[in-house]
Amino acid sequence: MITLGGVHKRFGHVEAVRHVSFTADDGSVTGLLGPNGAGKTTTLRLLSGLMRPDRGTIEVDGHDVIADPIPAQRAMGLLPDSRGLYPRLTAREHIRYFGELRGLRRAELAERTRRLLEQLGLGPLADRPVAGFSQGERTKVALARALVHEPHNVILDEPTNGLDIMSTRAVRELVRDLKRVGRCVLFSSHIMQEVSALCDRIVVIAQGTVVADGTPDALRRQANRDDLEEAFVVLAGLEPDAGALP
Repeated sequence: MITLGGVHKRFGHVEAVRHVSFTADDGSVTGLLGPNGAGKTTTLRLLSGLMRPDRGTIEVDGHDVIADPIPAQRAMGLLPDSRGLYPRLTAREHIRYFGELRGLRRAELAERTRRLLEQLGLGPLADRPVAGFSQGERTKVALARALVHEPHNVILDEPTNGLDIMSTRAVRELVRDLKRVGRCVLFSSHIMQEVSALCDRIVVIAQGTVVADGTPDALRRQANRDDLEEAFVVLAGLEPDAGALP
């Protein structure tokens, strides 16, 4: 479980995140949505421990990310917005390297590597350096790297960005599998079809603060819209008359 309470982050005179509070539950998929510059990526970086908030609380499975970050980070698998791959390493070497950093034993790591390569369709590319990979292929390597230690909490920033149709389907099924085994999944996406298909709950951030939090149906009702994308546009304040909700 992931919990944020009253989180603030300022960069100079800009309040990137203002009083952000929400919970992502175990066995559930929570979508974090917002227009560009809304504070989504800053929120995910604060959650991962890459930055410290100016105030507020962040907990992962009861571990305080700010005061005691190592146990919290061990409980997370993170697919960041910048994938951060090493161009000379192969797909297999990336997965093994991060598995070893997580303390996995050789036999266990070999089996998890094999399974992830197969699950994400990386088998034919397993032993090629990632320098020549497409954006979608690089995303799949970064995803495998994030999941190798079987984290209880999975944070995904635009997980299907650059993927083709079949790879996108594979990632969506992987997210559903994580939910089925009781993992907590928090992901950011601009693809509303993906959000509608996967999310049990949606948190909408606009101008650094949470403006809506609920199930897809609850957000449609709140915005008085039948279409989820239209509801998001209204709730995020992207429509001229969005301030006049019924």
